[in-house]
Amino acid sequence: MNSEYHTVLSPKQYITKSYLNIQLLLQEINALNYRLLLQIWRQPSTLIAGLLQPLLWLILFGALFQNAPVNLFSSNTKYGQFLSAGIIVFTAFTGSLNAGLSLMFDREFGFLNRLVVAPLISKDSIIFSSTLFMAGLSITQVIFIICASAALGNGTINTSDFFLVTLIILLITLGVTILSLNLAFILPGHIELLAFILITNLPFLFSSTALAPLYFMPSWMQVIASLNPLSYAIETIRFIYKNTAYTLQSYVIKTVWGSLMLKEVIIFLLLLDIIGVIFMKKFLQNKFEQ
Repeated sequence: MNSEYHTVLSPKQYITKSYLNIQLLLQEINALNYRLLLQIWRQPSTLIAGLLQPLLWLILFGALFQNAPVNLFSSNTKYGQFLSAGIIVFTAFTGSLNAGLSLMFDREFGFLNRLVVAPLISKDSIIFSSTLFMAGLSITQVIFIICASAALGNGTINTSDFFLVTLIILLITLGVTILSLNLAFILPGHIELLAFILITNLPFLFSSTALAPLYFMPSWMQVIASLNPLSYAIETIRFIYKNTAYTLQSYVIKTVWGSLMLKEVIIFLLLLDIIGVIFMKKFLQNKFEQ
């Protein structure tokens, strides 16, 4: 009788408990996100700088090459239009690379230790909140750059294209944010993290197709650009800007390895994110168990 009673009730009890855990996890993520929003509200300089920097790149680089021949970088495309996709991806990349700074300061000031010992449903909520916050911030910055690019006459995209651009940006943001958060745990302090960001930022930009097409580069740099995930996101968004009719089977980028279709680029970026999540999950388990 008791065995039958437990057999009947166990699944229902498990479902109720799981549902309650999900509710509590979402509550923790919302609370941590609210704290990050308060930081931006009280110190908006980070957000303003994140909006002004790519805008200056867009205006200054566009003005620098505005008299270049139309077909110099791409067929029937002005340099400002060519540059827009690179600045959009670079904006998301720069913001995501800075994601670990907030966590690093929490670690140095001791607030992270309080979160770790707090009775949280899951310590993963610390990572989820930072990732979701950075995703929302990146999308806000990208919307601003898309509108600014359109105001400068560099082309517009429709609603369906915008959602695809958002997907590509989210995939890049997730991968770079995971890297930055990992570094926030690995590196000894914020000085080392800032040094890594300064060293990494511009080389990733110049070794991608953000400022020049692949065939403009020397052969050794073409190999590096073909290994750079930013090139895949940039060329995909550039393709979306130039074409109104396309499918998942449309070829969007040509690298030294060959041409890739839209669905292959999405799968490639998704695989990079999955690998990053798995690595971070194992690392955090070891970190919190110590």
